[in-house]
Amino acid sequence: MDAISRGREAENLACQYLEQQGLRLVSRNYRCRRGEIDLIMTDRENLVFIEVRYRSRSHYGSGAESVQYRKQQKLIACAHNYLQRNPAAARRPGRFDVVAVSPDRDGLDIQWIPNAFTL
Repeated sequence: MDAISRGREAENLACQYLEQQGLRLVSRNYRCRRGEIDLIMTDRENLVFIEVRYRSRSHYGSGAESVQYRKQQKLIACAHNYLQRNPAAARRPGRFDVVAVSPDRDGLDIQWIPNAFTL
């Protein structure tokens, strides 16, 4: 399986997991000039921008650790773009979550980090 297919599989798995936790999907793979947001969901009254990271090995850090400052800035800029284009969504409180997916003995492990970083 190539990296794009693994990434899509990780996004699908993350979306299913978060829906089981009570979140509702609003948009997938929202793209703008500054980048892409993997999942946009609602969690009660909150609008949640979610970055999904898959790591087959942790030699260079976990998926969650790979969402460093530059990536965070791209996600924030993309979220601003989304909110400008969707004024109703801009009235909701928002947050940024990270979902890290990695293989383990039983299949795939999911680590959900709500409010992983702030503006």
